[in-house]
Amino acid sequence: MIRFIVILTFVCVTVFAAELPPAPEARSKAEVSAILAKAAPAIPIEKLRPLKILLLAGKKDHGVGEHDYPLWQKNWTPLISKLPKVTVDTAFDWPTPEQLNAADLVVCFLHPPWTDKQIEAMDAVFARGGGVVLIHWAVGAKALPDKFAERFGLAYTSGAYRHGPLELKLTTAADHPITRGFPSPLSFLDEAYWPMVGDEAKVTVLATSEEFAVKGSPAKKSFPQVWTKEHAKGRAFCMVPGHYNWSFNDPLFRLLLLRGMAWAAGDEAQRFDTLATDGVIMKE
Repeated sequence: MIRFIVILTFVCVTVFAAELPPAPEARSKAEVSAILAKAAPAIPIEKLRPLKILLLAGKKDHGVGEHDYPLWQKNWTPLISKLPKVTVDTAFDWPTPEQLNAADLVVCFLHPPWTDKQIEAMDAVFARGGGVVLIHWAVGAKALPDKFAERFGLAYTSGAYRHGPLELKLTTAADHPITRGFPSPLSFLDEAYWPMVGDEAKVTVLATSEEFAVKGSPAKKSFPQVWTKEHAKGRAFCMVPGHYNWSFNDPLFRLLLLRGMAWAAGDEAQRFDTLATDGVIMKE
């Protein structure tokens, strides 16, 4: 019996490992520097306002190297803490009311059920001028897609998806402070979701990917993968990429996310740019 259990465990681990594609090549320093050079000038530290950022994670729900929300929170808590005049708090599954009330920015990398109560909690963040960032599976809202889309612009309801090379085409909003300087297309090895529920006219779509609109059809269509939503006071930034762990160590993925975070917090989008290359491996 013991021998059988050991063999079964080995097979399961092997299957998960086989499903993970080879990691993408490292970015070149020149490629990253060229983008960073086009950013607006850095803000003097004395002019920065204090920010309280809440990093919200949940239980890992995929295989090896995928959807590792706890690992992201573990790695990004000390990373974000390096920023001047920034205080970082963390929560698992869902924050306390006190944590939400204190946060200027809530960054969500998990898959909440998105209940009425949770959506209302986000309303309170927006109402006081706070920001919310949704990464990857956090944009999934099958239970209440319409209510979710009202707050975050678009909602994914477990439709189509695809893993592999992802070419993000910047839209006419490519001069947006979040995407300023980025190439188009912007290439990742990650995952796309489509279609989305919601009115695209009420959001600013920053990047799309070309996907098959109907399974088995040769025709492709552009679907939003990165977008923003503005309220009377608060802001939301949403990005579908973020499936694989390696994306969070890709300096261009990081830069896109960090700028979305700063923008959603109501700050200058380039405020967190210095962290895009912190500790990452790049080739000459």
